[in-house]
Amino acid sequence: MKSVYFVRHGQTVWNVENKICGATDIELTALGHEQAIETGKKILEKKIEADVILYSPLVRAKDTALHISEITGIPAKEEMRLKEQNFGKYESTPRHGEEFEEAKPKVIECFEHILPEKSEYATNDDLFAYQAKVMKELIKENSFIVIGRGGDY
Repeated sequence: MKSVYFVRHGQTVWNVENKICGATDIELTALGHEQAIETGKKILEKKIEADVILYSPLVRAKDTALHISEITGIPAKEEMRLKEQNFGKYESTPRHGEEFEEAKPKVIECFEHILPEKSEYATNDDLFAYQAKVMKELIKENSFIVIGRGGDY
């Protein structure tokens, strides 16, 4: 039976500062590296089996995946379709900042305003359908571990 396991990337400086990361490439903190190593050890301890570890193209996901791969022996591979959502001008701003909180309910509806390029997702339903489609395509061939951020999946 094929399985999918979701793992959040390790801690970043912007996580500590409670800033929106989105598609900005932010590195792991020392604690984030330790968290990734501990996750790899837990995967071994729990005897979780997977054919591959897939990670988004950002360094925080890559480093988390590579730590886990080194410990478990499960090969790691970048998967572009797992890229994080781009929050445009809101990236690096406080997660609960007034301007972002006001815009959040309309984020999907106003992608053209927020993002530097037009989004391929017109509604939340389209975004969720896209994510489901990617997962279905990936699981056809492998059991895998996905490294991303908490809100992606």
